[in-house]
Amino acid sequence: MKRRTLDILFSIGGLVLAALLLVAGIVLTSNANFAKNYVTTQLTQQNITFKTADTLTDEEKKSSCLIQYAGQKLTTGKQAECYANDFIGLHVKSIAGGKTYADLGTPQSQLQAQVTQAQKTNDPNLANLQKQLTTISTQRDTLFKGETLRGLLLTSYGFSVFGDKAGQGALVAYLAALLLALLSIAGFTHAVLVPRTRTFAAAEPNRIPATA
Repeated sequence: MKRRTLDILFSIGGLVLAALLLVAGIVLTSNANFAKNYVTTQLTQQNITFKTADTLTDEEKKSSCLIQYAGQKLTTGKQAECYANDFIGLHVKSIAGGKTYADLGTPQSQLQAQVTQAQKTNDPNLANLQKQLTTISTQRDTLFKGETLRGLLLTSYGFSVFGDKAGQGALVAYLAALLLALLSIAGFTHAVLVPRTRTFAAAEPNRIPATA
């Protein structure tokens, strides 16, 4: 095969691959922008603002991100992760001694049954049982709200990570497309400069051994 033909074929193939990578980069960029805009819109609607540095408790000041974002509006995935884990997570643990919404389900049901039974028997301990039930019900309701908001914020953070990965993938695709395009241009240039008659890996002519 002629070297010029080979150069042209490889260069055309490189341009096709570059075009495919360019399309992939555009798609990934679109997905990255959608994720970023979606997360920002959803978080902005929550209207959450970090506490200012002077109002942070000693426990909250142990978090470097709460200090970093102090006083700022919550609008990004990284901010959502910080608020969910280092602020909501911190306070949720202190509500019921580290117990979760699910953990309090059984104790609450047991107290409800005890209150019902005490009402039937006019148990003198009824008032105390009702007080315990009110306390645990309030704790469970607060935990539900806190854990729900924390879950939503972490979901937004996860969505933003996918957006960041898509942006990184788009950058790689663009760089690869550029490299292939440059190599293809070099190939076309070489095809123009190489002599038309030059072949690729031409076989050496058979040599007739000399006779004595």
